[in-house]
Amino acid sequence: MKKTQAILITFLLLSACSLPTQQEPTSTSTLQAPTETATPEFTSTPEFTFTPTITFTPTITLTPTITATPTFAFPSVTVNKQAHCRYGPSAAFLHAADLYAGDVGTVRGRYEYSSWLYIKFDKLNYYCWVAPSIVDVVGDVNTVYTTEPDLQSIGYNQYGPPKNVSAVRNGDEVTISWDQMVMTADKDRGYLIIAFVCQDGAYLWWTYSYPDQYTTSYTVKDEAGCALPSEGVVYTVEKHGFSQPAQIPWP
Repeated sequence: MKKTQAILITFLLLSACSLPTQQEPTSTSTLQAPTETATPEFTSTPEFTFTPTITFTPTITLTPTITATPTFAFPSVTVNKQAHCRYGPSAAFLHAADLYAGDVGTVRGRYEYSSWLYIKFDKLNYYCWVAPSIVDVVGDVNTVYTTEPDLQSIGYNQYGPPKNVSAVRNGDEVTISWDQMVMTADKDRGYLIIAFVCQDGAYLWWTYSYPDQYTTSYTVKDEAGCALPSEGVVYTVEKHGFSQPAQIPWP
Protein backbone atom coordinates (compact mmCIF):
# COMPACT_ATOMS: atom_id res chain seq x y z
CA MET A 1 0.00 0.00 0.00
CA LYS A 2 2.67 2.49 0.87
CA LYS A 3 4.52 1.39 -2.22
CA THR A 4 1.49 2.01 -4.32
CA GLN A 5 1.02 5.52 -2.89
CA ALA A 6 4.64 6.32 -3.53
CA ILE A 7 4.29 5.32 -7.20
CA LEU A 8 1.15 7.42 -7.53
CA ILE A 9 2.80 10.50 -6.07
CA THR A 10 5.76 10.01 -8.34
CA PHE A 11 3.46 9.80 -11.36
CA LEU A 12 1.64 12.93 -10.43
CA LEU A 13 4.86 14.90 -10.02
CA LEU A 14 6.13 13.78 -13.38
CA SER A 15 2.82 14.68 -15.00
CA ALA A 16 3.00 18.11 -13.47
CA CYS A 17 6.48 18.66 -14.80
CA SER A 18 5.52 17.68 -18.32
CA LEU A 19 2.47 20.08 -18.60
CA PRO A 20 3.12 23.07 -20.92
CA THR A 21 3.63 26.41 -19.30
CA GLN A 22 0.66 28.83 -20.01
CA GLN A 23 1.75 32.47 -20.68
CA GLU A 24 -0.41 35.09 -19.10
CA PRO A 25 -1.35 38.05 -21.26
CA THR A 26 0.45 41.33 -20.56
CA SER A 27 -1.98 43.91 -19.38
CA THR A 28 -1.81 47.39 -20.89
CA SER A 29 -2.86 50.22 -18.69
CA THR A 30 -4.22 52.42 -21.56
CA LEU A 31 -6.78 50.96 -23.81
CA GLN A 32 -6.17 51.86 -27.39
CA ALA A 33 -8.97 51.95 -29.87
CA PRO A 34 -8.26 49.92 -32.84
CA THR A 35 -6.54 52.03 -35.52
CA GLU A 36 -8.64 52.51 -38.61
CA THR A 37 -6.74 52.67 -41.80
CA ALA A 38 -8.50 55.32 -43.88
CA THR A 39 -8.99 54.40 -47.41
CA PRO A 40 -7.60 57.39 -49.38
CA GLU A 41 -9.96 59.21 -51.59
CA PHE A 42 -8.56 59.49 -55.04
CA THR A 43 -8.26 63.08 -56.26
CA SER A 44 -8.70 63.26 -59.95
CA THR A 45 -5.75 64.64 -61.80
CA PRO A 46 -6.88 67.97 -63.33
CA GLU A 47 -6.87 68.23 -67.01
CA PHE A 48 -4.58 71.07 -68.09
CA THR A 49 -6.24 73.70 -70.24
CA PHE A 50 -3.67 75.26 -72.50
CA THR A 51 -4.03 79.04 -72.66
CA PRO A 52 -2.94 80.19 -76.08
CA THR A 53 -0.13 82.75 -76.23
CA ILE A 54 -1.69 86.14 -77.00
CA THR A 55 -0.06 87.88 -79.89
CA PHE A 56 -0.65 91.61 -79.56
CA THR A 57 -1.68 93.32 -82.72
CA PRO A 58 0.16 96.65 -82.84
CA THR A 59 -2.00 99.74 -82.80
CA ILE A 60 -1.64 101.48 -86.09
CA THR A 61 -0.94 105.16 -85.60
CA LEU A 62 -1.99 107.09 -88.60
CA THR A 63 0.65 109.48 -89.78
CA PRO A 64 -1.16 112.68 -90.71
CA THR A 65 -0.54 114.04 -94.10
CA ILE A 66 1.44 117.21 -93.65
CA THR A 67 -0.06 120.04 -95.56
CA ALA A 68 2.50 122.70 -96.19
CA THR A 69 1.45 126.10 -94.89
CA PRO A 70 1.89 128.55 -97.71
CA THR A 71 4.45 131.25 -97.05
CA PHE A 72 2.79 134.62 -96.65
CA ALA A 73 3.31 136.70 -99.77
CA PHE A 74 4.07 140.30 -98.84
CA PRO A 75 2.69 142.83 -101.31
CA SER A 76 5.40 143.89 -103.75
CA VAL A 77 6.25 147.44 -104.83
CA THR A 78 8.09 149.07 -107.72
CA VAL A 79 9.22 152.68 -107.46
CA ASN A 80 7.68 154.77 -110.24
CA LYS A 81 9.75 157.97 -109.87
CA GLN A 82 12.78 159.37 -108.09
CA ALA A 83 11.95 159.98 -104.43
CA HIS A 84 13.06 159.69 -100.81
CA CYS A 85 12.69 156.80 -98.42
CA ARG A 86 12.37 158.12 -94.85
CA TYR A 87 12.74 156.95 -91.23
CA GLY A 88 9.11 157.69 -90.43
CA PRO A 89 5.70 157.72 -92.13
CA SER A 90 5.62 161.36 -93.33
CA ALA A 91 7.79 163.83 -95.20
CA ALA A 92 8.76 165.46 -91.87
CA PHE A 93 11.08 162.57 -90.96
CA LEU A 94 14.78 162.27 -91.64
CA HIS A 95 15.89 161.09 -95.09
CA ALA A 96 16.88 157.40 -95.11
CA ALA A 97 17.71 156.58 -98.76
CA ASP A 98 17.36 157.73 -102.33
CA LEU A 99 14.93 155.81 -104.51
CA TYR A 100 14.85 155.58 -108.30
CA ALA A 101 12.27 154.36 -110.78
CA GLY A 102 12.47 150.58 -111.07
CA ASP A 103 13.64 149.90 -107.49
CA VAL A 104 11.70 146.95 -106.08
CA GLY A 105 10.81 145.73 -102.60
CA THR A 106 8.06 144.31 -100.41
CA VAL A 107 5.59 145.93 -98.02
CA ARG A 108 6.34 144.86 -94.43
CA GLY A 109 4.09 147.26 -92.55
CA ARG A 110 1.81 150.27 -92.71
CA TYR A 111 1.05 153.15 -90.40
CA GLU A 112 -2.18 153.47 -88.45
CA TYR A 113 -2.48 157.26 -88.78
CA SER A 114 -1.23 157.81 -92.33
CA SER A 115 -1.17 155.96 -95.65
CA TRP A 116 2.62 155.54 -95.74
CA LEU A 117 4.12 152.09 -96.21
CA TYR A 118 7.02 150.39 -94.41
CA ILE A 119 9.17 148.81 -97.15
CA LYS A 120 12.10 146.41 -97.39
CA PHE A 121 13.77 147.36 -100.66
CA ASP A 122 15.94 144.70 -102.28
CA LYS A 123 18.85 147.11 -102.62
CA LEU A 124 18.84 148.13 -98.92
CA ASN A 125 19.73 146.12 -95.82
CA TYR A 126 17.24 148.08 -93.67
CA TYR A 127 13.59 149.14 -93.79
CA CYS A 128 12.20 152.62 -94.49
CA TRP A 129 8.95 154.46 -95.17
CA VAL A 130 7.54 155.73 -98.47
CA ALA A 131 4.48 157.66 -99.60
CA PRO A 132 2.11 155.32 -101.48
CA SER A 133 2.11 157.70 -104.45
CA ILE A 134 5.72 156.91 -105.41
CA VAL A 135 5.30 153.12 -105.69
CA ASP A 136 3.16 150.74 -107.72
CA VAL A 137 1.81 148.03 -105.42
CA VAL A 138 0.89 144.45 -106.32
CA GLY A 139 -1.14 142.84 -103.53
CA ASP A 140 -3.33 144.00 -100.66
CA VAL A 141 -1.48 146.25 -98.18
CA ASN A 142 -4.27 145.68 -95.64
CA THR A 143 -2.96 142.14 -95.11
CA VAL A 144 0.16 143.45 -93.33
CA TYR A 145 0.27 144.68 -89.73
CA THR A 146 0.43 148.30 -88.71
CA THR A 147 3.89 149.35 -87.54
CA GLU A 148 5.06 152.06 -85.15
CA PRO A 149 8.27 153.90 -86.14
CA ASP A 150 11.10 153.38 -83.65
CA LEU A 151 13.12 156.58 -83.84
CA GLN A 152 15.50 155.53 -81.06
CA SER A 153 16.81 152.64 -83.15
CA ILE A 154 18.18 155.02 -85.78
CA GLY A 155 21.75 155.91 -84.93
CA TYR A 156 22.89 158.04 -82.00
CA ASN A 157 21.94 161.65 -81.37
CA GLN A 158 24.72 163.37 -79.40
CA TYR A 159 22.83 166.57 -78.57
CA GLY A 160 19.83 165.43 -76.58
CA PRO A 161 16.23 166.72 -76.62
CA PRO A 162 15.25 170.40 -76.79
CA LYS A 163 15.22 172.36 -73.52
CA ASN A 164 12.58 174.58 -71.92
CA VAL A 165 9.70 173.43 -74.10
CA SER A 166 6.49 175.46 -73.59
CA ALA A 167 3.12 175.96 -75.29
CA VAL A 168 0.63 178.86 -75.28
CA ARG A 169 -2.95 178.81 -76.55
CA ASN A 170 -4.56 181.70 -78.41
CA GLY A 171 -8.12 180.68 -79.26
CA ASP A 172 -7.90 177.70 -81.63
CA GLU A 173 -4.15 178.03 -82.06
CA VAL A 174 -1.33 176.62 -79.94
CA THR A 175 2.20 178.02 -80.24
CA ILE A 176 5.00 175.67 -79.17
CA SER A 177 8.44 177.08 -78.25
CA TRP A 178 11.83 175.69 -77.09
CA ASP A 179 15.44 176.78 -76.69
CA GLN A 180 17.83 176.54 -79.61
CA MET A 181 20.00 173.42 -79.63
CA VAL A 182 23.41 174.49 -80.89
CA MET A 183 24.68 171.94 -83.43
CA THR A 184 27.56 171.90 -85.90
CA ALA A 185 26.55 172.76 -89.45
CA ASP A 186 27.39 169.30 -90.86
CA LYS A 187 25.20 167.55 -88.26
CA ASP A 188 22.36 170.06 -87.97
CA ARG A 189 19.02 168.69 -89.19
CA GLY A 190 16.77 170.93 -87.10
CA TYR A 191 13.73 169.71 -85.14
CA LEU A 192 10.77 167.37 -85.49
CA ILE A 193 7.32 167.87 -83.93
CA ILE A 194 4.82 165.00 -83.63
CA ALA A 195 1.39 165.83 -82.21
CA PHE A 196 -2.26 164.80 -82.07
CA VAL A 197 -4.55 167.78 -82.64
CA CYS A 198 -8.26 168.40 -83.12
CA GLN A 199 -9.28 170.05 -86.39
CA ASP A 200 -12.83 170.25 -87.75
CA GLY A 201 -13.93 167.59 -85.27
CA ALA A 202 -11.26 165.11 -86.41
CA TYR A 203 -8.46 163.84 -84.18
CA LEU A 204 -5.38 164.08 -86.42
CA TRP A 205 -1.83 162.79 -86.27
CA TRP A 206 0.26 165.84 -87.11
CA THR A 207 3.95 166.18 -87.98
CA TYR A 208 6.17 169.09 -88.83
CA SER A 209 9.93 169.63 -89.09
CA TYR A 210 12.43 172.45 -89.44
CA PRO A 211 15.57 171.87 -91.52
CA ASP A 212 17.95 173.65 -89.16
CA GLN A 213 18.45 174.71 -85.54
CA TYR A 214 17.52 178.36 -85.83
CA THR A 215 13.71 178.33 -85.85
CA THR A 216 12.49 177.43 -82.37
CA SER A 217 8.70 177.82 -82.39
CA TYR A 218 5.72 176.43 -84.26
CA THR A 219 2.00 177.28 -84.30
CA VAL A 220 -0.67 174.66 -85.02
CA LYS A 221 -4.46 174.82 -85.22
CA ASP A 222 -6.12 172.89 -82.36
CA GLU A 223 -9.85 173.19 -81.73
CA ALA A 224 -12.24 171.84 -79.14
CA GLY A 225 -14.66 169.02 -79.89
CA CYS A 226 -12.57 165.81 -79.98
CA ALA A 227 -13.01 162.95 -77.53
CA LEU A 228 -9.27 162.61 -76.87
CA PRO A 229 -6.97 165.34 -75.55
CA SER A 230 -4.41 166.96 -77.82
CA GLU A 231 -0.74 166.25 -77.07
CA GLY A 232 2.71 166.30 -78.66
CA VAL A 233 6.49 165.93 -78.44
CA VAL A 234 9.47 167.66 -80.04
CA TYR A 235 12.83 166.13 -81.05
CA THR A 236 16.27 167.45 -81.87
CA VAL A 237 17.40 165.99 -85.20
CA GLU A 238 20.96 165.57 -86.38
CA LYS A 239 22.32 163.55 -89.28
CA HIS A 240 22.87 160.45 -87.14
CA GLY A 241 19.32 160.28 -85.80
CA PHE A 242 16.72 161.59 -83.38
CA SER A 243 17.03 162.64 -79.73
CA GLN A 244 14.77 161.41 -76.96
CA PRO A 245 11.38 163.18 -77.21
CA ALA A 246 10.65 166.25 -75.10
CA GLN A 247 7.02 166.39 -73.96
CA ILE A 248 5.01 169.47 -74.94
CA PRO A 249 2.94 170.81 -71.98
CA TRP A 250 -0.22 171.17 -74.05
CA PRO A 251 -2.49 174.02 -72.91
